[in-house]
Amino acid sequence: MKQILCIYLTVAASLTAFAANPPADAKAVQGSWTPVKADLGGQPMTEAVLKSISLKLDNGKYEVSVAGAPDKGTYTLDSTSKPKGMTITGTEGPNNGKTFPAIYELKGDTLRICYDLSGAKRPTEFKSIEGTRLYLVTYNRKKE
Repeated sequence: MKQILCIYLTVAASLTAFAANPPADAKAVQGSWTPVKADLGGQPMTEAVLKSISLKLDNGKYEVSVAGAPDKGTYTLDSTSKPKGMTITGTEGPNNGKTFPAIYELKGDTLRICYDLSGAKRPTEFKSIEGTRLYLVTYNRKKE
């Protein structure tokens, strides 16, 4: 359950980061996403946990569902930084009032995000390290 809550928080943070930047990435990240791989604190998430998560990004707003529990908020993107940055802010649900710095990479219909669930600072690389609250997730665009 603790792992699912962490995932929920991370997804919420990711969504917030995408909404604020209107350039090409802002439009390209919009849509529904499903995680295909994720690690939290260096530990891989199970297939069952991954299947319980869905993410929707729409014009700077995100909606995450983890095992049916909703989390909503906003996201902004910084496509000029290296790696590209995002900031996720929860407005409803378990992440209400929380902000998560993250980095992202978008390649076609694959979106990779690394969140710092501690909220301390933006990650500098796509790694989830044991003993940290770094959450690294790879999403595939859901085919509508």
